[in-house]
Amino acid sequence: MTSSRRTFLAGGAAAGVGLAVAGGLPSLAQAHPGQPHSPVKGGHVPFPPLVDDPDGILALPEGFSYTVVTRTGVTRLDRGQGSTPADHDGMAVYDAGHGRYNLIQNHEIDPGAEFGVPHVKGTVYDPGAVDAGGCTVIRTDRAGRNLGEFVALSGTVSNCAGGPTPWGTWLTCEETEDRAGDDWEEDGRSGVFQKDHGYVFEVWADGSADPKPIKCLGRYSHEALAVDKDRTAVYLSEDADGPNGLFYRWSAPRGVKLGPGVLTRLAPNAGVLAAMQIIMDDGSVLPDVAYLTSAQLGRPFPVRWIEVPDRDARNKPVREQFTDAQVTRGRKFEGVWGTDEGVYVVNSYAWDEGDLPADAAPHDGMVWFYNYKAQTIQLVTYFPHQTASEEGTPVKYNDLTFDGPDNVTVTPWGSLVLAEDGSGASHVLSTIPGGPTYAIARNQLNDSEFCGPVFTADGKVLFVNMQDPGLTLAITGPWEKYLG
Repeated sequence: MTSSRRTFLAGGAAAGVGLAVAGGLPSLAQAHPGQPHSPVKGGHVPFPPLVDDPDGILALPEGFSYTVVTRTGVTRLDRGQGSTPADHDGMAVYDAGHGRYNLIQNHEIDPGAEFGVPHVKGTVYDPGAVDAGGCTVIRTDRAGRNLGEFVALSGTVSNCAGGPTPWGTWLTCEETEDRAGDDWEEDGRSGVFQKDHGYVFEVWADGSADPKPIKCLGRYSHEALAVDKDRTAVYLSEDADGPNGLFYRWSAPRGVKLGPGVLTRLAPNAGVLAAMQIIMDDGSVLPDVAYLTSAQLGRPFPVRWIEVPDRDARNKPVREQFTDAQVTRGRKFEGVWGTDEGVYVVNSYAWDEGDLPADAAPHDGMVWFYNYKAQTIQLVTYFPHQTASEEGTPVKYNDLTFDGPDNVTVTPWGSLVLAEDGSGASHVLSTIPGGPTYAIARNQLNDSEFCGPVFTADGKVLFVNMQDPGLTLAITGPWEKYLG
């Protein structure tokens, strides 16, 4: 280990459930592409304590309420397509006019599931991926009424997160590296993949989609992504280990500006896909983000990008094409969300021996901000490791141990909302770089993760998913009082 890295570790991890730095912070921009600039304001009112739900589903602060929009196996798809699929994950919301919305929702499902996404003509990518992942479109309103749901994309695998685009579409990510010819088996069912997986696909706000992979963005265990405001770059996260995953930037070819359908029309080798290098004081590359702790909160680190040799991973997974001295790795690079000034990316946790490189510090979550113009990255929120977050600890549904941040969204007021995927009770969290972290919802039903939090552009409704048993929830209340 270099002396500079040892110095970082000497700072240690501070106590507490969520730390952020005041000073040197990003000036947060809009939550949704095309929405007016809304920087964070000071003087936030703390969220009140959570109140237990008499129905045992969702604890919320006083003055807030929820409606169940969809439920796996219970609510129905349109046109006799079957039941709402399972494993709700990443999601985007689009204004459909007249107080109605279209939710585009990922389903993180492997083939053979009881409630997989059914193959519907015109939506299928791989006929061999039966009852697997994909996307559905949910029609709803501010009251959370279910106005219908239908399949937009099928025959994909483990659609985890993704990201909305400035031109009003949804880019959905496969979190897998399955190859054509690989066998799959689930609950006595089996099959063979007919196509490679691990790609990104585009879905339009009205639910139309071309089930064609965007190969120029690479083939690996995609998690989430964000498009920059100039529409010339895409930032992508990889949720993987053995070795740990990477954070990527794809740069468009000279003269190409991204828009509807442009990515799917580009050649597989179009543009440049590159992996992130965080540069240390001595000029070396930080090998893993877990070497940084709360002692470095708010400090900007220079970033360079190194081109991926084989983005389609024909012979070796993309992350294995680099040595540790070439790239900065991270256990569970997860949620990504863009603003006018830069992009947020989350690392969920790294505390198990298999998650951490030698001598790195365990943590329960990190939130980073990459500044486009400065080409620097800074740690803006940090969750120190607590033994209560370790697997095997009994679940207490009223605990306030925050750990395992996963999906992230920027609210219309510029603050962040995080969905937990950790141990113990699961929460939806509100956090402000430079300020505190609050629980704004708690799963009272089980220990399943929350996924896909996203606000309507007017800030009236927060939609969020509970992955198991597969619930889409519409939460309303005085959001602006606490977030504005």
